[in-house]
Amino acid sequence: MNASEVNKKWVVLQHEIAQSFDMDLPDLKVFLFLIGVQELGKGPQTFSKREKEELMHIANCRLFSAMGFYELKGLDEQGWPHWELVKPIPNYTLLEQELIIKSLIIDYFQELNVI
Repeated sequence: MNASEVNKKWVVLQHEIAQSFDMDLPDLKVFLFLIGVQELGKGPQTFSKREKEELMHIANCRLFSAMGFYELKGLDEQGWPHWELVKPIPNYTLLEQELIIKSLIIDYFQELNVI
């Protein structure tokens, strides 16, 4: 996908999620949180600030695993997934990072048949 396609699909996805959750248009952080909750697999619940940060980390690992950067190692005793960096992530520019993450989020939600 080129940048224009990614940005068009991103807007569609933002509207789908906003409508589904009756919220304002979500930003990247909201998407990472939602993916983290989905990957944790324990349903909606109240999370501490630290847990929210962990959920966003889980989401990043899950997303970048599609590019071969992370590998799922398993679950801890509380059922939280743990990932291992298997190859270094290149130093992308901020614009490249944003475009890649948006593209990976779009792919993730397409796999779930949300868009």
